[in-house]
Amino acid sequence: MDNKQTTELEQVVIRFSGDSGDGMQLVGTMFSNISAILGNEISTFPDYPAEIRAPQGTIGGVSGFQVHLGSSNIHTPGDDADILVAMNPAALKVNAKGVKKGGVIIFDTDSFEKSDLEKAEFTTDNPFEELNLSDTIQLIPVALTELTRESLKDSGLDNKSILRSKNMFALGLICWLFNRPMDQAIHFLENKFKKKPDILQCNIKVLTDGFNYGNNAHLSISRFVIDKSHDVKSGRYTSIGGNTSAAYGLIAAAEKAGLQLFLGSYPITPASDIMHELAKRKDVGVKVVQAEDEIAGISTAIGASFAGCLAATSTSGPGLALKSEAIGLACMAELPLVIIDVMRSGPSTGMPTKTEQTDLLQALYGRNGESPVVVMAASTPANCFHYAYMASKIALEHMTPVILLSDAFIGNGTSLWKLPKLAEMPEIHPNYVKDGMQGCKVTCRDEVSKVRYWSFPGMEGFEHRNGGLEKDYVKGSISTNAANHEKMVTARAEKVEYISNFLPELEVQGDPAADLLVIGWGSTQGHLTSAVDILNKNGKKAALLHFNYICPLPKNAAEIIRKYKTVVVCELNNGQFAGYLRSKISGVEYLQYNKVQGQPFTVSELVEYLSTLA
Repeated sequence: MDNKQTTELEQVVIRFSGDSGDGMQLVGTMFSNISAILGNEISTFPDYPAEIRAPQGTIGGVSGFQVHLGSSNIHTPGDDADILVAMNPAALKVNAKGVKKGGVIIFDTDSFEKSDLEKAEFTTDNPFEELNLSDTIQLIPVALTELTRESLKDSGLDNKSILRSKNMFALGLICWLFNRPMDQAIHFLENKFKKKPDILQCNIKVLTDGFNYGNNAHLSISRFVIDKSHDVKSGRYTSIGGNTSAAYGLIAAAEKAGLQLFLGSYPITPASDIMHELAKRKDVGVKVVQAEDEIAGISTAIGASFAGCLAATSTSGPGLALKSEAIGLACMAELPLVIIDVMRSGPSTGMPTKTEQTDLLQALYGRNGESPVVVMAASTPANCFHYAYMASKIALEHMTPVILLSDAFIGNGTSLWKLPKLAEMPEIHPNYVKDGMQGCKVTCRDEVSKVRYWSFPGMEGFEHRNGGLEKDYVKGSISTNAANHEKMVTARAEKVEYISNFLPELEVQGDPAADLLVIGWGSTQGHLTSAVDILNKNGKKAALLHFNYICPLPKNAAEIIRKYKTVVVCELNNGQFAGYLRSKISGVEYLQYNKVQGQPFTVSELVEYLSTLA
């Protein structure tokens, strides 16, 4: 470490922002991965436009990546940034209001010419004054473009290619600022560009020159030191994205169950990375079919399930709508199937790169007929692994489709993840037919759990037909008998409800003596946890009840909720979970706090609202 002044921090929020082509997602991902390896807790939020490439330098083309890192209690990507790296005036304009007082803005002076200011719709030649930036915000001008050109002047690259590398100069500077080791950053570059050695060497040079620039330049800013997390247990850690985490959860479940994993899907933002990740894993026997559309994707998965695979499909809201008839088929056929829905803003195409929790009612009820399925929701990028694993376990052991809800916020975001040991994961025991049951009908089931027995092609003595028509409860043959239909509908519903016996009971966080109960589900957990913690530190008693299992609800849900005088449900929709709870747990007045802006909650807005109730 050099002799420049250093400042110790417990946590910090950094936002990288620039054009869609400036590589902000890459540098943000690299910086967060390095920090995770060093033992920091992290939470990230990539935020980018839906357009493939908006006009360069315009507000509509701004892409950002925010990372919150520290030594403890990192539950969210943070509300406002301590440090903003602005690659152009548009990035400054979009993000300036989100910089804390006393924060730092590092900006590329070469991209702040008059034409750049006009593209970003500034009306004066002083954007900082025009934005009324606080005098407490420290401005650090760096000629990123020119310094990158100088770094690569002998590289042989054309000017366009050289300018694409300025994100690496910025990353090197931030690595210097936060004492991040260059060897880890270089390792990531080697993995990414191993097939392009010339590009690799250029990126390494620019990255290193950015680090050395911070070391040698007389910048009016101190370096920062952030300790390792105090709460992290020993083990191997990395940074993981929610979609990758979910893909790994499916792989682990297939390995544990001794089954082949099959994914039948169709690309859709923001779920495509699940398919991309699984397509790489032929080494562990994963089979992936990129089908011609959403319906074909889930149909191939149902076929694979009938054939004895752990079958899954991945999608987002519009795709879930298209898959609804096939989910009903899997429900009627009583086949295990995992459907991962990475929710996005709607309706229709909506805002496809933005986040919402608006598919809940579709997941619960969006099919014809009485068609009950299990519905779950992950709450962090890291625990997408756990809930994908548990969705697979429930599907295989209870012979039912399971819908696992994620969303763009946690699907694209990253957090610190401890690599699990497969031997320590819960056992998975598919409900196979047993010796002595030869001739068992397709409807043959355990009369307590109502779970039907699983037989598939190639199992001698268990030949059968299956399909979407109603079956006789005893014979398994097609039946249109009215009383039989009602009995089958009841059996399928009881099978799903019985799963509540295997779910972990809910635990309340916060002050046990509080009158206020805050309820959330899925990806809002980090923001709600932080808000409730702040309320209690400020002397306002509050408790939090967060749901990952939604249908069926955990068995102690009603008992807990009915204890509190004030109950408020906070969710990123117009009240879908609140309405669901009203239908399931009566005698409670449910208040609502809703947000439908394509963005996650901020902790500050939650604290402001909840303080009026506590």
